[in-house]
Amino acid sequence: MTANQRPLDGITVVSLEHAIAAPFCTRQLADLGARVIKIERPGAGDFARGYDERVRGLASHFVWTNRSKESLTLDLKHDEAGDILETLLADADVLVQNLAPGAAARRGLSFEALHERFPRLIVCDISGYGEGGPYEKKKAYDLLIQSEGGFLSVTGGPGDDQMAKAGCSIADISAGMYAYSGILSALLLRGKTGQGSRIDVSMLESLVEWMGYPMYYAFDGAPQPPRAGAAHSTIYPYGPFPTGDGGTVMLGLQNEREWAAFCDKVLLTPALATDERFSANFKRSENRDELRQIIVDSFAQMSAEAVIQRLEDAQIASARVNDMQGVWDHPQLKARDSWREVDSPAGKLPSLLPPARNAAFTPRMDAVPGLGQHSQEILDQLGYSADAIDSLRARGVI
Repeated sequence: MTANQRPLDGITVVSLEHAIAAPFCTRQLADLGARVIKIERPGAGDFARGYDERVRGLASHFVWTNRSKESLTLDLKHDEAGDILETLLADADVLVQNLAPGAAARRGLSFEALHERFPRLIVCDISGYGEGGPYEKKKAYDLLIQSEGGFLSVTGGPGDDQMAKAGCSIADISAGMYAYSGILSALLLRGKTGQGSRIDVSMLESLVEWMGYPMYYAFDGAPQPPRAGAAHSTIYPYGPFPTGDGGTVMLGLQNEREWAAFCDKVLLTPALATDERFSANFKRSENRDELRQIIVDSFAQMSAEAVIQRLEDAQIASARVNDMQGVWDHPQLKARDSWREVDSPAGKLPSLLPPARNAAFTPRMDAVPGLGQHSQEILDQLGYSADAIDSLRARGVI
């Protein structure tokens, strides 16, 4: 093996992408060595660039999902931009797009049209609801898919006015992950057949796959898990509990052995383990209000550190409730050397190593691109002269 040969070295991905799902997918392909050419609108670019200015003037979403890419600006309304894209696709391995429903097909970028010209090209279409069906053309944003996919019905507090969205773009992330894994499998398939294939990823189906437990819990008309805030809806005690110093400790019990140890070594009331109200998980869940008060009263006499120490001694799973600064400073991430620095238009920025570490290679972690930063270089590679590039720029093609 060549030193630090990455799995996707030599693979070229062209992406008509914006927001989160497609950029998150292609950033992970770049992590594995793929060359990712990000097509952006001249002047404005990916609209996620404008979500906020939290990272030294750059947008938090954009910094997260766009390292290691090349930015090429193209106004696809111009025929000449279409010619440039066509030339790129002739040598590309993968096209990823999450444009509005039907927009790619109207530009001649459907898999069927492209497969005739580029039979080895893999096409990944990411949309809110997928091709076909009554929702095909419906606009889809992360929160709306969280709603349609049932996520909001099981997340938040018990009242209908207490439903809560996920604090991150969970529907976009799930679609990005399935697009990423789908592209990897399509590359493997092409290695066997010599032919490209199409991947159709919908945010709705991606999130519904992740809703498998509550869906099956509510199978055949059974009541679904109730919303339980940060606690577990069906396992108890499992969730956050206040401590006497104003802290909060998250703990989780999974079985009767742990329940007995919790009563004996944490609450120091071993007889509670056989109390008829709490002698099985379903009973503890049914009587959680009574049990919660017992736990809160016990923890009120201790600091968070003291509670965590007792939980550790009893081999009960626990966690601190970190804020974002706590995550930046997390001792485990530091101990595992999980952070690297990448360049950006705003200078060096910390960036988390890809979670799936492979000892055979180091992931690609290059700069977050400025808008159109690589347009000149890419067009040079395609054989355009300096005068031709200046003309394209003057006419708004790039």
